[in-house]
Amino acid sequence: MNTRTYTSPDGTSWTVEIVLPGATNAMIMFEHPDGAPSRLDRYNWVNIAGPGARNVTSRAEAAAVMRELTDAQIALLFRRSMPISTTAN
Repeated sequence: MNTRTYTSPDGTSWTVEIVLPGATNAMIMFEHPDGAPSRLDRYNWVNIAGPGARNVTSRAEAAAVMRELTDAQIALLFRRSMPISTTAN
């Protein structure tokens, strides 16, 4: 399971995906339902705790990171997320 769905308080159903997993963290991307790529997409970073953090050349599996995230953690990451794109040029 590499993706999940998160419904924000305004009723928008976001696709949640883990991208760029590293040894100690991974980017979590919230894709807006209007299509990818969207200027409404958002992202945040999630820290990874585990034995892989001791080896900086290792990479976590996206599916494993997603399995570890609870619905409450995803909601918190969404609230603190940042837009991938801004309207400023």
